[in-house]
Amino acid sequence: MYEKITPPDTGEKITFSDGEPIVPDNPIIPFIRGDGTGVDLWPATERVIDAAVAKAYGGQRQISWFKIYAGDEACEQYGTYQYLPEDTLTAIREYGVAIKGPLTTPIGGGIRSLNVALRQINDLYTCVRPCRYYPGTPSPHKHPEQLDVIIYRENTEDIYLGIEWREGTEIAQKLIDTLNNDLIPATPEHGKKQIRLDSGIGIKPISKTGSQRLVRRAIKHALRLPKNKQMVTLVHKGNIMKYTEGAFRDWGYELATTEFREECITERESWILGNKEHKPDISLEDNARQVEPGFDALTPEKRQEICDEVKGVLEALWESHGNGKWKDKIMVNDRIADSIFQQIQTRPSEYSILATMNLNGDYLSDAAAAMVGGLGMGPGANIGDTCAVFEATHGTAPKHAGLDRVNPGSLILSGVMMLEYMGWQEAADLIKKGLGAAISNREVTYDLARLMEPPAEPLKCSEFAEAIIRYF
Repeated sequence: MYEKITPPDTGEKITFSDGEPIVPDNPIIPFIRGDGTGVDLWPATERVIDAAVAKAYGGQRQISWFKIYAGDEACEQYGTYQYLPEDTLTAIREYGVAIKGPLTTPIGGGIRSLNVALRQINDLYTCVRPCRYYPGTPSPHKHPEQLDVIIYRENTEDIYLGIEWREGTEIAQKLIDTLNNDLIPATPEHGKKQIRLDSGIGIKPISKTGSQRLVRRAIKHALRLPKNKQMVTLVHKGNIMKYTEGAFRDWGYELATTEFREECITERESWILGNKEHKPDISLEDNARQVEPGFDALTPEKRQEICDEVKGVLEALWESHGNGKWKDKIMVNDRIADSIFQQIQTRPSEYSILATMNLNGDYLSDAAAAMVGGLGMGPGANIGDTCAVFEATHGTAPKHAGLDRVNPGSLILSGVMMLEYMGWQEAADLIKKGLGAAISNREVTYDLARLMEPPAEPLKCSEFAEAIIRYF
């Protein structure tokens, strides 16, 4: 089956049922060491995970690690430009759950990004990035402890699909001609818009299927959270891109109010129900007036439409969600993308799960990570229905490779996410406890040590891992 790798002699495969993993007590888990500082990060991470599993389960559970290759290390094994060999793809498909260090963006070889390729080849459509604060971590924010969000980023569509054409090429010019001369004039809402002839062209596809399967996973995650954190916010730029980003919002609401009707309430529905609870005899028109800003300035047709909406919500939901019952449901709301960047800083405690398309999620997850200590403390996961890959979210930092000095926090916390995904919560909790205690006691690597007040004496990468284990 494999050309250059051999699975461990002991252990069993993780399988999947209805998109959820079925994990044996001795799973085989492939790992990619990673490029650059991966030589330091992976040994520290493996040591911490193994120690946590051993302490949590006393030998009843154990991971059998399976080394596979990607990035520069793969080229050393498989030849020039073999950044993502078939062996690696087969192993990830075969064993279901994998973990990886940072990978270099290839130069040549036809792959734009190894991370994007892994996601698209395996249909790992959900990128999950939790951003929470560990006390003592240096942060540029005044109250980083107020931010505790999980970003659900769609992984396979949007401009990251990579369908684009360079300016001046025959196909780009042909496409511009077709758009300018046929498609735009045939769409009255576009008026006399034209695309400049010297443009590069990219395609931004957003599908109902891709949008709803992401939101479905986000809502299912919300169901596992404490009541005060059961909120899913749809992040979009639908005020400008109505048929892509606006559709993402609409499809998200549609899924929440059909598939999860008993478990969910939309923000707008909560206003309608809340207005009637506050004033039981409120008229449909007055309720609509409180829900819709500028109601009285709208056309009669639009006012009637909103009154009909209010009536429909009350008729459909009053018995199941009214009289305050909606307060125990998952709140589904939406925010404009540029606005959410401000609100996670000024009102961070108001948000829990942010569901977003690919590009917006890329920006937002790094911005949120910066508030709680940077990418060095930012874990990540890429999850599909038949496999999942957990990964460090930062780069390879090759100038630090082999020096045993970089922060392994991102990869270790990605390991925590992997353990939680597997249902091994006891081991995950030990690592979080140890990491938090090490940081609180100022036993950290140089990136965090130099930002502490006063600066702390930095630990090596391997020493930080040992400190985490010591505080289990």
